[in-house]
Order: sequence, then structure tokens, then C-alpha cells
Amino acid sequence: MYAIVDIASQQFKVEAGMEIFVNRLSAKNGEAVTFDKVLLIDEDGAVKVGSPYVEGAVVKATVIDDDAKAKKVLVFKKIRRKGYQTLNGHRQKLTKIHIDAIA
Repeated sequence: MYAIVDIASQQFKVEAGMEIFVNRLSAKNGEAVTFDKVLLIDEDGAVKVGSPYVEGAVVKATVIDDDAKAKKVLVFKKIRRKGYQTLNGHRQKLTKIHIDAIA
């Protein structure tokens, strides 16, 4: 059984027991969160598609880490023959959640 859920303006395919990284949520470590913007549910071949969301469907999750970081992205800029070059790095802050149940 899996579901496609809209979490923080991004769509994720989730199953019970999964751990995923999502954009920063306001919940703290150990807090339970629910997501009601479920776009699709597949229960052993029986697919329910919402318009836009499936009514009564909820995905329950628990926050594992509220201050995780993504891999560093390096941004390098250079202008030839002018002596200009700069290197910037960025690490996006993420929230790691554990999917408990799809109801």
C-alpha cells in the first residue's frame, strides 16, 4: 500500500515505515504530524485518485530530526580573462520524518 502526498508543496510517494527528507517543517523532534493532502492511494491494486485530494485519507508521520542538512551544493562563477572567480556553497535545511500509517 502506498500513497502520493503533498508535503510542503512537494509530492512524495510514501509507504508505511519509510523515512524521507522533506522541506523544513515547524514540528519539533518526536512530534506527530498528519498530512491530509493525499493525491492518490493504492491498496493492493485498488487505486483511489482524488480530485484534487482523496476525501478522508490521512498520512500520519513522526518527526525524527528537525534540523537535518542536505548535501552541499557548490556554485562556482568565473569570467574569463578578467581575473574574476567566486565559489559559494549552500546546504538546505530539511526535516526527516518517519511515515507511521496511511489511513
